[in-house]
Amino acid sequence: MRYLYSEEVQRNLYDTHGLGHNIPLRMHKDFLKEIRGTFRAQDDWSKSVNPVDGYKGGLGRPYSFMGVTVPECLPERLEIISYANEYAFLYDDELETLDLKNYSGEFTGILETFSDDSFDQKVSSKSRPEKRLLAQIYSEMGDIDHIRAETTMKAWTKFVQSAARARTVPFNTLREYIPARVIDAGQLIWFGTLTFGLALTISEEEHDVCHKLAEPGYAAMALVNDLYSWDKERVMAEKAGQDYVFNAIWVIMAETSVSEADAKEICRAEIQKLILQYSQVMDDVQTDTSLSRDLRRYLEAVRLSYIGNLVWSIYCPRYRDF
Repeated sequence: MRYLYSEEVQRNLYDTHGLGHNIPLRMHKDFLKEIRGTFRAQDDWSKSVNPVDGYKGGLGRPYSFMGVTVPECLPERLEIISYANEYAFLYDDELETLDLKNYSGEFTGILETFSDDSFDQKVSSKSRPEKRLLAQIYSEMGDIDHIRAETTMKAWTKFVQSAARARTVPFNTLREYIPARVIDAGQLIWFGTLTFGLALTISEEEHDVCHKLAEPGYAAMALVNDLYSWDKERVMAEKAGQDYVFNAIWVIMAETSVSEADAKEICRAEIQKLILQYSQVMDDVQTDTSLSRDLRRYLEAVRLSYIGNLVWSIYCPRYRDF
């Protein structure tokens, strides 16, 4: 991949806790667009849904989420994907206040936002405020790139529906949990974010192989999220009255009867195994001319997202100050 919009961060300026696998961290040059999109999303959510006082989202010092996870985003698309991602963080925090244990499969309440017609811009004053904001996101993305905006919104809808179902039942083993966590961590929504942000086209014929090749990378990202968000998610689950936490640390402790500290070490070892697998995937695809150029660029973008997500997770206020 040619790097046009990002710069590599000096290795001595950040820690990876031994999970970086020598992947270089890159940061978008135009961080102001991310700040503008993020604050605009928070402001719109405060006005339309709920006040966000004390809320911690994607911004952080010295690393903010979108700038290091989509470092090669086209500059004119960075503000809107930052807005959309902040909306996703806000929406996810709302979901964490719900006890989905008794979820019936019907998309009511806040879940109605992502019903099958969620990317339909035909909303009214009677529509849920979250749905109206979602239509605004789709409209802004569509003004830039209608085709990829539709791909993104369809992927987002499928993601939320699948994630809501995945959170309803505790998992007994890490082997069972990881595939569900890959869905919940947003493989589908991130597919939309990367393809829109980098203006990539993955043909229908390549979708299955694309998701299959990227799976270890997304699994590693999901477990990184679990490792660093554990304290926050445990507190949120307790507030929601849940007797379990949809998190790998909880699954490992329940499955193996180990301490929290030992569960974190097991999680770290699993992350290292998965990112090693993904590095092998990346080595293999470099010379595989049967794969399209955009698919190979997408897989490299996932790799950059992994290291960006890791470093952001280590330093971000969202997981440290809640």
